[in-house]
Amino acid sequence: MVYELSVKTSRKFEIVDITDEVQRLVWKSNVTDGIVLIFTRHTTTGLFINENENGLLQDIMKKMEEIIPEGAGYSHDRIDDNAHSHLRASLFLNPEVAVPVKEGELMLGVWQRILFVELDGPRRRKLLVKVCSC
Repeated sequence: MVYELSVKTSRKFEIVDITDEVQRLVWKSNVTDGIVLIFTRHTTTGLFINENENGLLQDIMKKMEEIIPEGAGYSHDRIDDNAHSHLRASLFLNPEVAVPVKEGELMLGVWQRILFVELDGPRRRKLLVKVCSC
């Protein structure tokens, strides 16, 4: 079963913790042992697993902005002025993450969370979540 997870962002650049929503979909699937794959179909978004600590998330965002600043004369900006968003997604993020499931629970580390990154918001984004037993 493939589920759709809707994420509404409120800022141009933000990081959203989606771990609890993914866990609810695992429970809904009734899969006890397997894997869950989360995929974003948007080229100016991405996913990663890390700690959801405000200082760390601010550091990540600041470093992305520092390395790939907005409006730096990118060729793609002639189309829709969001080349920095595409570049950040391409260099720092993945369109998917996979997490093992054991006894119906995500097998994340103590501080690990599934994080969705909006790079060209605010928007309503759709993620695909596939829970497989194995």
